[in-house]
Amino acid sequence: MSQSLNKKIGAAAIIMMASIFLSRIIGFGREMIIAHTAGANGAVDAYQVAFIIPDILNHIVAGGFLSVAFIPIFSTFLATDRENEGWRVFSIILNVFGLFLIVLIIIGIIFTPQLISLMAPGMEEPGLRESAIRMTRIIMPAQFFFFAGGLFTAVQFAKERFFIPALAPLVYNLGIITGGLCLGPWLGMEGFSWGVLAGAFFGNCFLQYQGAKKVGMKYYMIFDILHPQLKKYIFLTLPLIVGLTMTFSTEFFFKFFGSYLPRGSIAGLNYGLRTMLMVVGFFGQALGVASFPFMSRLMAQGKMEEMNKLLNKTLRYLALIIPFSILVMILNKEIVLLLFQHGKFDANATDITSQALFFLMIGAFAFGAQTIVVRGFYASQNTLFPSIYGSISVILSLPFYLIGINTGGVGGLGLAISFSVIFQVTLLYALWNKKSKNKKSGKVYLYYLKIMSLSIPLGFLLKWFKINALYGIDASTFMGSLLISIILGVLFAVCFIAMAYIFNIKEIFELITRVAGILRFKKN
Repeated sequence: MSQSLNKKIGAAAIIMMASIFLSRIIGFGREMIIAHTAGANGAVDAYQVAFIIPDILNHIVAGGFLSVAFIPIFSTFLATDRENEGWRVFSIILNVFGLFLIVLIIIGIIFTPQLISLMAPGMEEPGLRESAIRMTRIIMPAQFFFFAGGLFTAVQFAKERFFIPALAPLVYNLGIITGGLCLGPWLGMEGFSWGVLAGAFFGNCFLQYQGAKKVGMKYYMIFDILHPQLKKYIFLTLPLIVGLTMTFSTEFFFKFFGSYLPRGSIAGLNYGLRTMLMVVGFFGQALGVASFPFMSRLMAQGKMEEMNKLLNKTLRYLALIIPFSILVMILNKEIVLLLFQHGKFDANATDITSQALFFLMIGAFAFGAQTIVVRGFYASQNTLFPSIYGSISVILSLPFYLIGINTGGVGGLGLAISFSVIFQVTLLYALWNKKSKNKKSGKVYLYYLKIMSLSIPLGFLLKWFKINALYGIDASTFMGSLLISIILGVLFAVCFIAMAYIFNIKEIFELITRVAGILRFKKN
């Protein structure tokens, strides 16, 4: 891999890591405000259920896959000096799929009551069900803004421009917070729903439209449904639409199965999931988004060996999620108390959320690795293969969900989510290695085993120290939890850096360098 490519990916990763990290922080602010306003109860469950149908609509038009499906197509036009034709294809996809989505939104709004009964059968309370219906209808039009904005973002990524796309999640989360704070006193959780709609428009659509214009976007009012590149796009996205991806299945299953658990369980699982995803987002999502355009370029140039080097290197870096996951598992109750326990979020809600967080952190590394492995297939414009095997792995994981909710409640459902994603990413990586003849994959497996073998004893050390040295600190109070977290955090940092020196783990030094880069980026 060339030094210039390394620098480009590093710069892009710094921008995306800063964006995603800030977005997670603002997202935590959003969740903290929701927790303060409503705690972990049926009203928050209804708010979470209100996202099921909009998410399905987004999935149907492959809105969540616009970048991974469209960037390889658009990058091919750029690499062959046919940019103007690329803009025509961009316009056709926007027009055809955008119109299709508008029709689906109208149908969804009409049949929302029936769809809610189907998607959350365990939510039988009339008041909560009606609330979920109203909020669903408010959120549903936002999916058009996500779709159009996804295309505007994709062309910026293809042009290797990352700053304006990095602002999208920040503005989106600020929109939700503003809606909740301004409208919440009168509308309750519906205020946050209006914030979703506003945030999607300004952050994911309007702002990205401006960014796309800056990279030379050209729009044509054409509906050429027979265009070969539209057919190619449909061919690429159809498996994604039909297939059960990890992200989509996780969001759907924890709400579907959670509707059968006691009220507040869906809310607790959501708080735990968002906490876990902050760790994943800092490592995995930033690197996945930043490296994908470069993966697509390498694949377009036929440089498979370079592609595998980039994939393996990125996966090795993501293994660092494991020791951080151990730290979060040890501090699960303290972290939840610090983040959420105020207002209507009481000690019982902390117990529910911390239990979910503990078991979700088991699969955190797999959530991060999945963002990279699946992009290898997408960069090669192969969406059918991962969709088929991803769907198979999701179906095979259903017994875990059934056993989990019947025997372990919230914790069992969290563990089922972790098992499902670990199984899926392991299967996909093994299949990628076979198809791409990735000869260095064995070293990646060994590296993950090495990090696990070092992290597990570290976890026992932290747990022993917490029990025996910090037993006098009252963990049920904010200051007590903060003090415990600081002490264990410092001990973890010392051990983490010591691991780097003793076992020569260069990825840890790279992590420190990237964090320093983020701090410099914020300062500038």
